[in-house]
Amino acid sequence: MTILIKGGTVVGPSGPYSGDVLVDGETIAAIFAPGQAPEGPEIIDATGKYVIPGAIDAHTHMQMPFGGTEASDTFDTGTRAAAIGGTTTIIDFAIQRYGEVVQDGLAAWHAKTADQCHIDYGFHMIIGGVDDDSLKAMDQLVASEGITSFKLFMAYPGVFYSDDGQILRAMQKARENGAMIMMHAENGPAIDVLVKQALERGETDPVFHGLTRPQELEAEATSRAIWLAAVAADCPLYIVHLSASKALEQVRNARDLGRNVFAETCPQYLYLTLEDQLGAPGFEGAKWVCSTPLRSGKESHRADLWQGLRTNDLSVVSTDHCPFCMKDQKEMGIGDFSKIPNGIGSVEHRVDLLYQGVVEKKLSLARWVETIATTPARMFGMYPKKGIIAPGSDADIVLYDPNGRTRISVETHHMNMDYSAWEGWEIDGKVDTVLSRGEVIASGGEYKGRKGRGKYVPRSLSDYLV
Repeated sequence: MTILIKGGTVVGPSGPYSGDVLVDGETIAAIFAPGQAPEGPEIIDATGKYVIPGAIDAHTHMQMPFGGTEASDTFDTGTRAAAIGGTTTIIDFAIQRYGEVVQDGLAAWHAKTADQCHIDYGFHMIIGGVDDDSLKAMDQLVASEGITSFKLFMAYPGVFYSDDGQILRAMQKARENGAMIMMHAENGPAIDVLVKQALERGETDPVFHGLTRPQELEAEATSRAIWLAAVAADCPLYIVHLSASKALEQVRNARDLGRNVFAETCPQYLYLTLEDQLGAPGFEGAKWVCSTPLRSGKESHRADLWQGLRTNDLSVVSTDHCPFCMKDQKEMGIGDFSKIPNGIGSVEHRVDLLYQGVVEKKLSLARWVETIATTPARMFGMYPKKGIIAPGSDADIVLYDPNGRTRISVETHHMNMDYSAWEGWEIDGKVDTVLSRGEVIASGGEYKGRKGRGKYVPRSLSDYLV
């Protein structure tokens, strides 16, 4: 099918411009100056709207087992919600636990996604047990499986934790095969001491989840990961879900030295606070338990993160989408905050929430598109197939209405959750129409796609390295 998206403002890395986008089948065929496109194709009127590349959420956890339960969004429900919100590609995390075979973990995630996804998807690989076999598997996944990024944890001893020696070995391997190391940077053993002490004092409410994970332990782990990467001959390092000013300072210092160190943040850290959300009365704060935790609104974290996005010390905004329902899941932690499943659901709302940065003049239009689409594509080996409006690229396209309004509520969202972390938010802008590989899958808030149409995207090496 041939479609002409006519009359809109295309937003690319160099900024906005007027152009008509011709889609032929699954790809973008051409971009014409206004009035220069050929007659005949089906017309989508984009007058008054931004035409942007389909967003890429580079950090999701659909159906992830955690703390005796499983993330409530399946690949069916989660990718459908993502599509409605303007995200046309996700990169989820396949998991290898200690003692398991890496390839078996990958096979399990391929089985979960088979004929389930509404949009395209790729995988990172969590390495939960660094040993000779898993290091060999890293080479095989890069060479043959299109997986070029591997996540390690400095937190969660006994679950995913890697010590410094294991981290160094994995970084050395990544430096050899060109892969990116992604790091959950918190000092897990120290956090476990603080959690135990808090519970012994009878401090059991959700707010203590944040108070026992102070920003100093995120900054220390971030710094340690950066120096380990230096020892591994400047292994590319990507800090996930960075939440706090002191951790950002470590990233900024490394980048000022020209190091291949990158970081993402998430919407919850740009807007929500420990006092207002995590510290809500009673058990209500459990809705916002995630790791790294929400930070104090009395400090400069949120302003510093916005500045980091403007300066590219923070390169990407992902969601770390890992939703759990309150009933039967979050409620597992009543009386013991350490048993609350960690995670917030935002995959449907990231495009809208980040657009508020444009509305509030914290981000340019081009920077908005970079953080939600172009840079994730470049960072994780999908560019220029994904992440840009350009001839030859996949026709993953979002028409965004800057004059629209979006109200967020559990009553209207499409994620498989019994509450919303953003309940009652009314914000400027609205996703109008979503195309995935040339097919209109959402329009006017109505879903038009189908389960199983999403394809696995093998990824190449990052082209974002300095």
